[in-house]
Amino acid sequence: MKVLNLSIALSLLCSTQLLSQTVKGENFDSFISKNKKKQFTYEYEKIEAQSSAQRDSWIAPLRLNYSYSKSNPYDNEQTSQNANVKMDQTIFQFGGIYYGIKLVQATKIYSDYSVDSSKRSLAKNAISLLMQIKQINLRITKQELQIKNAEISLEQQKEKYLNGQLDSGFLDNAVIERNRVIQALYDMQTNKERLISKFQTISDIDYKETVVPEFKLIDEERFLNNNIVLDISKSDIEKNRYNKNVTMAKYFPRVSFTAGYNWSKSENSSFTSTMEPYSEKKEYHDYGLRVSIPIDINTFSDVEASKVDYLKSKLVLDDKKRELKALFEQVMQNIENFDKKSLLSKENVDIYSKLLADTKEQYKAGYKTTFDVELLDNSLKIQEMDSKIFEIDRQLELLTLYEMYKNEI
Repeated sequence: MKVLNLSIALSLLCSTQLLSQTVKGENFDSFISKNKKKQFTYEYEKIEAQSSAQRDSWIAPLRLNYSYSKSNPYDNEQTSQNANVKMDQTIFQFGGIYYGIKLVQATKIYSDYSVDSSKRSLAKNAISLLMQIKQINLRITKQELQIKNAEISLEQQKEKYLNGQLDSGFLDNAVIERNRVIQALYDMQTNKERLISKFQTISDIDYKETVVPEFKLIDEERFLNNNIVLDISKSDIEKNRYNKNVTMAKYFPRVSFTAGYNWSKSENSSFTSTMEPYSEKKEYHDYGLRVSIPIDINTFSDVEASKVDYLKSKLVLDDKKRELKALFEQVMQNIENFDKKSLLSKENVDIYSKLLADTKEQYKAGYKTTFDVELLDNSLKIQEMDSKIFEIDRQLELLTLYEMYKNEI
């Protein structure tokens, strides 16, 4: 056991010094179907379009107006046309314009991170399913070896029963055990088809030809410093901070520049038939400054609510850090347990290898049967399968971290 514990400690010590030597973020995307990647592309484009529109929303639109009317009082037709161009542009709002632009930029960053997180989560599901398919293939191979052993055991019990060395109860148990391991194989095969079906709903790639990515241990500091979940929380703080400033500025005085061009034309505006028809045109410009101060009984509540959102988002970040630290520690503990199991399997492989070699020698000397050799050979292969299965369990634990870890390369 001392050797075992020392091996585990050395394994973890070496592993924690390693950085990721796995797929980059863009290769994560390769596990997602083209259709789903296109959907994410549309999400980014939508965010970009909305951000552009909101960023320039402080620029007031020019208002173009035109009217035409016709009337015939006293049987004398009159026409009137009016047109104008108006501008009412805010030019100062105690930082409201600046903070409004910064809010839009922060909101875009937050939205982009949210889409990034959703995309990584989907890719993680695809990779997880791929690993589980590989793992269940190993379990199926292991189960087939156990079936062979159960059948060998059944044959041995039959011989002993027919020779009068055992009663029928031992033979019944051997039959039941054989049936149990066969039924378990059928369940595994069914589960494998379910995993394949789920994988195919996410990815276009052939699960048989795809290389499963390999993940290495990362240390806690790097995990937290390059974490997309924390990036989302940090960008939410920035978003709420600028929103607080925008909300406050909304209730400060606002200075606007106003300007306009006006044009009108009237024709045949006489009141008696004896007067000559005439037309009149008018054309003029106007411009000036306007100061407005909003007075709203909900000002304090509105500003206070925005402050609360900002303060809450800072607490959320602290909670996220605590949750991620706990998650990291749990994953490390789980990995340590899988390493123990894996090392134990490797020790068993050494034991069975030696027993198999000795049994083969005794078989040649006539002291052991072919059943004894086959049983040990199958048991050796089962232990080798276990070691590979535990390694995939270890990879699945690391995948939990890599879903949030932004690869540095």
